Amino acid sequence: MLNRWTTILLDRARLVIALGIVVTIAAATYGLGVFASLGQGGFDDPKTDASKELAHEQDVFGNKNVDVIALYRSKTLSADDPAFRQQVEKTLAGIPTGTTTSVVTAWDAGDPAMISTDKHAVQVYVSLAGDTQAEQSDNNDLVMPALESHTLQTDIGGPWAVYKGVNETVSKDLARAESFSLPIVLILSLLIFGSLVAASMPVMVGALSVIGGLAVVRLITTVTEVSVFSINVISLLGMGLAIDYALFVISRYREELAKLPVDDPHAPRTAIATTMRTAGRTVLFSGLTVAAAMSALLVFPQNFLRSLGYGGIAAVLIGVVTALTMLPAVLLVLGRRIDAGRVPLPWRRGRGRPVSADTEHGAWARLAHAVMRRPVVVMVVIVGALLFVASPFLGVKWGSVDYRVLPPDQPAHVASEKLNTEFGQERSTANVLLETTDQTEVTSYADKVKALPGILDVRPVDSAKGVTLLRAAWAGNSQTAASRAAVERIRAVPGPDGEHVLVGGLSADTVDLLSSIKSHLPWMAGIIIAVMMILLFLAFGSLVLPLKAVVMNLLSISASFGVITWIFADGHLQGFLGYTSTGFLDATQPIFMLAILVGLSMDYEVFLLSRVREQWDKPHPGMSQSERNTDAVAVGLQKTGRIITSAALLLAVVIGAFSTSGIVFMKMIGVGMLVALIVDATVVRALLVPATMKLLGRWNWWAPGPLLRSWERYGIREVDEVPLAEPQPTVGKVSV
Repeated sequence: MLNRWTTILLDRARLVIALGIVVTIAAATYGLGVFASLGQGGFDDPKTDASKELAHEQDVFGNKNVDVIALYRSKTLSADDPAFRQQVEKTLAGIPTGTTTSVVTAWDAGDPAMISTDKHAVQVYVSLAGDTQAEQSDNNDLVMPALESHTLQTDIGGPWAVYKGVNETVSKDLARAESFSLPIVLILSLLIFGSLVAASMPVMVGALSVIGGLAVVRLITTVTEVSVFSINVISLLGMGLAIDYALFVISRYREELAKLPVDDPHAPRTAIATTMRTAGRTVLFSGLTVAAAMSALLVFPQNFLRSLGYGGIAAVLIGVVTALTMLPAVLLVLGRRIDAGRVPLPWRRGRGRPVSADTEHGAWARLAHAVMRRPVVVMVVIVGALLFVASPFLGVKWGSVDYRVLPPDQPAHVASEKLNTEFGQERSTANVLLETTDQTEVTSYADKVKALPGILDVRPVDSAKGVTLLRAAWAGNSQTAASRAAVERIRAVPGPDGEHVLVGGLSADTVDLLSSIKSHLPWMAGIIIAVMMILLFLAFGSLVLPLKAVVMNLLSISASFGVITWIFADGHLQGFLGYTSTGFLDATQPIFMLAILVGLSMDYEVFLLSRVREQWDKPHPGMSQSERNTDAVAVGLQKTGRIITSAALLLAVVIGAFSTSGIVFMKMIGVGMLVALIVDATVVRALLVPATMKLLGRWNWWAPGPLLRSWERYGIREVDEVPLAEPQPTVGKVSV
């Protein structure tokens, strides 16, 4: 397939470029409208008790959740002063009709906890109208400005204020991260390639990937709800991996071009043909592996995680398509002008001509030989060190998003802090649905719940259609283990006639989220492992290499998770990184990181092993199998070491920019992925892979006889003959 595409590309490069420009303009026009189509939240599993409680509650009463909390403070008036109440109610009268289902003041509820300890501030609970999160989000945008008082100090908190704050901060952070990272990527590309034209190619591919990814996600929004956080992964992978792919392709093209006579008019065609069947094949397999890893997120019922999968798959596949269409077409048209705009750099070789291929006996090869002389020692030391770094993850605690993910000066964070300091101890609540309106049964059940350890209060909220809504309260933050235990205790109390009682709310959402992730995680792991085994076997004809890749991934990812646990859950480096530790990790983010890190690890694994396999398949007269293996590993590392390091450096800039975010979980993603990337591209690829491949020897390429014979006959392998000056029939095995 790839060879047939190369035939078309070599003959119609300018047409491919023209079509690419048209498609890009159309994608940009359409894709930039995606932001209006994206939803917020999406952390719930519709099959859980908390989701069922919310759905039933809305069917009977409309939405009674406390979505927004408005705090009103007067410097002179106290809560028992009628003038204070009049000013609050005058403000609330400005809320647009139809945007809320309930607005409850402290005076309406008669709840002392809604009045500050100094009596000069009160709370107002607002429930938003809307059957979907998208509709509630739209209403929230109308309600929050209307809650601002002209006469009273106003702070607005609550779940939807936090969601809005997160989305606004993330948008600003992404814009800042991109404005920060793109110039640095361009400068680093210039230092790596040594010419302005070559340096601009990775940025071009990255930009096209992001534009295409946005357009694809907007298409997806026409058939299903997609979270706004899908934009994060499009930005991350669209730019990051596309830069990697461009680097692989351009480096191989320049390497092949450097081997050919300067006066050969067909040299660019020959170089592109070889590049497409080598680096192009690597990019294709890498992209499919990353997309498959991201597709594993689709097994989760949470819209948030599925949306990250949609964005990741779109960005990666568009990046692959761009790297295998527009990029080689542009390279073919440019020819040797890829080195135009040369920058005089003292470390560059081959002045006056394209940079030649690295010698097969350079620094990376010497490092590989040094490692392979003592493979056991290297493996024991590296594995031991990685396990030590990973050890904090053994004691990790899990939770979900709350106001502490926001910067301390963000309005919703400020409001939440005031709720916790000015109104007595922090409280969490759960909504409880009883299938009865009988006052005796309701009172009996409420008394049982109130008698549970830690429960402060149980109040009726509403009753209708044979259903009563209660709200239970206890001390503490909604994301603590104690709060989750309180939910479990309430759920253990049977309703009238022993019936099951639905319990919802923020703490219940977290309980069900953790349970849902735990039950779906094995499916995700199974999909990733199965896909890795299949794709890597198709690429290399070995069952050992895929198994080794799984173990390598596990080591580098575990080290990354150990670091983020130590920093973000245990609270180290709070001052240096500028965040407030929650004492736990948001359970959804490591799932997202797992999918991406598996893909990134496979990116470098496939690139390295492709060159090792290429060298292994060459004739080696007079060499034993052990010597062939050693030579293949050393040459493979020499050929890819500089490129992998350069790709990791460029990707590190893109990822590292996320660590500057004001949102804690975005910062965590940036730091965690940066650690995993550095470990994988240096320690694992440069040290652990050569050591393990030396120990395995010829077993690196082992597969059961029937599978091996099938791969040798039908395997997806590189071919020897490709179209050059004129289209020629393909000879050899089937090619991708």
